[in-house]
Amino acid sequence: MIRWRHAMMIARKDLLVEWRSRIATNQVLPFALVTMVLFAFALDSESVLQRVAPGLVWLAVMLSMLVLVQRAASLETEDQALDALRISGVDPTSVFWGKSIALLAQLLVLEVVLVAAAVVLYRADVPAGGIVLLVTSMLTATAGVAFVGTLYGGLAAGISGRETLLPLLVLPVVAPVLIGATRALESALGTAGAVTSEGWPWVGLLAVFTVTYGVAGSLAYGPLTED
Repeated sequence: MIRWRHAMMIARKDLLVEWRSRIATNQVLPFALVTMVLFAFALDSESVLQRVAPGLVWLAVMLSMLVLVQRAASLETEDQALDALRISGVDPTSVFWGKSIALLAQLLVLEVVLVAAAVVLYRADVPAGGIVLLVTSMLTATAGVAFVGTLYGGLAAGISGRETLLPLLVLPVVAPVLIGATRALESALGTAGAVTSEGWPWVGLLAVFTVTYGVAGSLAYGPLTED
C-alpha cells in the first residue's frame, strides 16, 4: 500500500507539472494534429486515408509519446528530481509505476483527440459493435507504450544526446505495439472489411507485451536509473 501511495503521489506530481506548464496542450497536441493533417495532404485520397487511418493514428501517438518522454526526462535531469526521490527512500518500483500512470493518462487524452481527428479528417467510422474492442485495445496498448517510454526515458535521462538516442531505443521496441494496436483498431473500425472478432487476438498480444514490460520495468527501473 505504501508503494502504491507513493506511485500515485508521483503520478499526481508529474500530471500537475504538465498541467501548469501546458506543454502537452500547447505543444504535443498541436504537433500530433499537424501530423495527422500532413498525412491527409500527403495521401490525398479518401479511400486510402480510410484504409490507413488506424496506422496513422498510432504512428502519431508514438511520435507524440517520444516528445512527452523527452520532456519528462529533461525535467528530471534539470531539477535532479530522481536523485531527490532516491535520497528520500522512495522505492524505484513506485517511481516507475507513478511515471507510467502519468504518461498513460496523457496518452489516453491524446488518443481520444486523435481518433476524433481521424473521424473528421479521414472519414473513419466507429461502429457501435467495435467500441468495446476500441477501448480495450487502446487501454492495453497505451499501457504498454507508457511502460516502455518510462523505462527507456529513465535510462536515457542522464545520457548526453538523449534527444536522438531515445527514439533509437524506443521505436524498435514498440514496433509490436504499433502492429498489434493498428490491427485491433482496424477491426474496431471495420476497416477494409475487418470484423470485430479479428481484433481480439491482437489485444491478447498487446496484453502479453504490456505485462512483460510492466514486470521488466518494475524490476529494472531502479538499477538502470542508478547506473
